[in-house]
Amino acid sequence: MSDKFQSIKGFYDILPVDTALWQRLEDGARRVLAQYGYRNIRLPIVEPTELFIRGVGEHTDIVEKEMYSWEDKLNGDRLTLRPEGTAGCVRAVVEHSLTYNGPQRLWYMGPMFRHENVQKGRQRQFHQIGAEAFGYNGPDVDAEQIAMLARLWRELGVADAVELQLNTIGDAAERAEYRQVLIAYFEQHANLLDEDAKRRLHANPLRILDSKNPTMQAMIEAAPKLLDSLGEESRAHFDGLTRLLDQIGVRWKLNTRLVRGLDYYNRTVFEWVTDKLGSQGTIAGGGRYDTLVQRLGGKETPACGFGIGLERVFLLMQECGVSAAQSPDVYLVNVGDIAAAAALPIAETLRDSGLTVNLHAGGGSFKSQMKKADQSGAPYALILGEDEVAANEICLKPLRENGEQSRMSLSQAIEILHR
Repeated sequence: MSDKFQSIKGFYDILPVDTALWQRLEDGARRVLAQYGYRNIRLPIVEPTELFIRGVGEHTDIVEKEMYSWEDKLNGDRLTLRPEGTAGCVRAVVEHSLTYNGPQRLWYMGPMFRHENVQKGRQRQFHQIGAEAFGYNGPDVDAEQIAMLARLWRELGVADAVELQLNTIGDAAERAEYRQVLIAYFEQHANLLDEDAKRRLHANPLRILDSKNPTMQAMIEAAPKLLDSLGEESRAHFDGLTRLLDQIGVRWKLNTRLVRGLDYYNRTVFEWVTDKLGSQGTIAGGGRYDTLVQRLGGKETPACGFGIGLERVFLLMQECGVSAAQSPDVYLVNVGDIAAAAALPIAETLRDSGLTVNLHAGGGSFKSQMKKADQSGAPYALILGEDEVAANEICLKPLRENGEQSRMSLSQAIEILHR
């Protein structure tokens, strides 16, 4: 016997026992995004490698360590499985001139790929929903996106388990000045820096602020804060955002160490975090990226967006006791050859009326079929035998509550099942 194949480490199957909750998550997101006027865009999984180098940043962990990249055998192009969605969405907006007639609100969903150490809530193939707004300058769209996520958490039943952390990282000139201040500070404490921080010191010092190394926390906490040296416009933008959030009742917590891991952000950055998932506590994050469209070949266009880690939200829903059933409305039992021949047309009639139907197939005794009907989770069984076929009737039996089995016409059964 040949060896069985197994999925690649970090690439996993989502089995039917879990897909009902996944669908609840995805359907909830679709409803909320539609409420805010976001339209779906469907993007390729493979993009030019240079898109992520220029977009995400050459000195980010994603580009340096995590991308799945290769050279195309036909033409030598450097290609990459997308590690995140924003760069590809910006590429599509620029390529198709989507903002020519005005601002755009877009969303996408699908798998992303990063070569990471596999653990709960962190896979090499993972799934995200992303939303991006192009052409909006003020803090109102930042607030709208945060409000949209707050509404989604309520929709999914996890609102009490999450916290919004908020920061501003200013504009490019402010960050450049702050960067030098930060480098000087960390150089004064070089003996406390771990190897990762030393590597980032001159390439991307802001990322040191996000370190989880416990031996560095006191030193990092005492570092100078960019918030204290913001220019007038950046400060006004942040104050406007927090004022709007306060007006709509979205609670937030200032986290001056929050910088996000991608180079394209400016001004607003935010994360939704939970303490129920251990080290993988960030379930969504985003912010403004007002220079990225121009950096990737388009016209200067303000923009703001976020990404949701669906695996982590799924785990959080489970932790919060959220469930979803994927049971049919009815299980159609059929006993004997005559009943089996009549069952499929009846099942189609039931489906035409809008019901979901599990039609028993493969024969079997009445007892075994009723056992499968119960296991299906359906609230009712419809029972069809030779006598029912001859009388042009069917038996309706409640499975989840007390009630007598009744024989009736199919139209009567459909009426009851729709109640």
